[in-house]
Amino acid sequence: MENLKTQVARSGAWLFGMRFGYQVLYLARLVILARLLNPHDFGLMGIALLTMMTLETFTHSGFQEALIQKKENIKTYLDTAWTMLVLRGIILFLLIILIAPLAASFFASPEAERLIQAVGLAILIQAFTNIGIIYFQKELEFNKQFVYITTGALIEFLVAVTAAYYLRNVWALLLGLLAGKLTQVIVSYIIHPYKPKIILDIAKARGLFLFGKWILGSTVLVFLITQGDDFLVGKIMGAVMLGFYQMAYKISNTPATEITKLLAQVTLPAFSKLQDDLSTLRNAYLKVIKFTSFLIFPLTGIIFSLAPELVRIFLGAKWLPMVPPMQVLIFAGLIRALISTTGPLFYSLGKPRIDTRCQVIRFFVLAISIYPLVTKLGLLGASLAVTASLLFSGIFFAYHALKLTNISPLEFVKELAIPLINTSIFVVFIFWLKSVIFIGLGKLLLIGLGAGSIYFLMAFLADKMYGYNIYFLIKENLSYLKK
Repeated sequence: MENLKTQVARSGAWLFGMRFGYQVLYLARLVILARLLNPHDFGLMGIALLTMMTLETFTHSGFQEALIQKKENIKTYLDTAWTMLVLRGIILFLLIILIAPLAASFFASPEAERLIQAVGLAILIQAFTNIGIIYFQKELEFNKQFVYITTGALIEFLVAVTAAYYLRNVWALLLGLLAGKLTQVIVSYIIHPYKPKIILDIAKARGLFLFGKWILGSTVLVFLITQGDDFLVGKIMGAVMLGFYQMAYKISNTPATEITKLLAQVTLPAFSKLQDDLSTLRNAYLKVIKFTSFLIFPLTGIIFSLAPELVRIFLGAKWLPMVPPMQVLIFAGLIRALISTTGPLFYSLGKPRIDTRCQVIRFFVLAISIYPLVTKLGLLGASLAVTASLLFSGIFFAYHALKLTNISPLEFVKELAIPLINTSIFVVFIFWLKSVIFIGLGKLLLIGLGAGSIYFLMAFLADKMYGYNIYFLIKENLSYLKK
């Protein structure tokens, strides 16, 4: 058990470093490109990526998740899995070339057709990724994944920014995407010794798919839920509004996205190793809830209260129409980060169908609310529909997670209460401060530091007075890093 805790702590540290480095590059790229390009360019790229993701989602195999979940040696499955993924990539590349005119017509953006076809190259390139890198996640070797992810992100940043400076159009975004994907494929063969071969074992493929079919169902539902609003906004309001909406979503949900990815990559293999020890799994899940809420609540509060200033200072005045939907979507991101703790739990216990059923609820709420809200309130309506769907489905996610781990609702709420109260205090302080002073870049940074200081001070007091124990949890994980 101590060895597993050490693995998880070290993996978490590497993942944090990886995601932090990635986000520094991502946000820097976003700010620079937002200055060099316009919302219409981002909207066109959004249309192309939506088309690509639609094809990828509806053909998702779930093989990677199945390989991670398996307790036995997976080496005999790797060549079959890689062969299937390569065949899928080739087929999807051909399909996207054929359907590009239809997709461009659907969004009434004929200029997107060639861009959609070119984006198909990203699918083809990524299909040849070395399947051996699955061990990075399965065995918690995230130091190697750090190199794999960060190298691709750095090349994408350099190529996209350089191309945008000279081209000043949407093709800069595409060139950055393709360069990043190609780099990651090359690096995958450099940092892992496994050399996949073309082998197709139908029995093994069927075994992987039996697990993966529930992943497919959940993935399709998540796609319809997370991208359905983009489709509707792009169809009804056009590429420019889609550009505003997607930028609002990216910035408001960046904390949730990063926490979600970090948790999924660490907790799925860790929970899978604990699947036969319910008591230890229960305690591990409570710690994940505590740490997630400790991180996500203050980030939500800062982005919500400083959204107008963040957009004006870093992106420019031309992006200000995205502020209201951004402030609503930040709450969607908070709920999504909390929900993200349940998926690895369900998968590790061999119950992916629970995740799929909860996603059905989320899809139903979104489906019945989004069209009337978008037609009446525009981008703000889309944001409200997304947030409502997460709120309602989140109740069912939490119910099943608590039932599986024998955690009482009171225990769950206690982990959320203190970070919620502490965040509310500094949010009130920020709004008061904004009412008396104009905020520029320097003051924005000082306010951010001040809010963070208030939050950590309140957490320290909660540790001493109410046994919050968040600092003990942090120290515990740091101690495992030293072993």
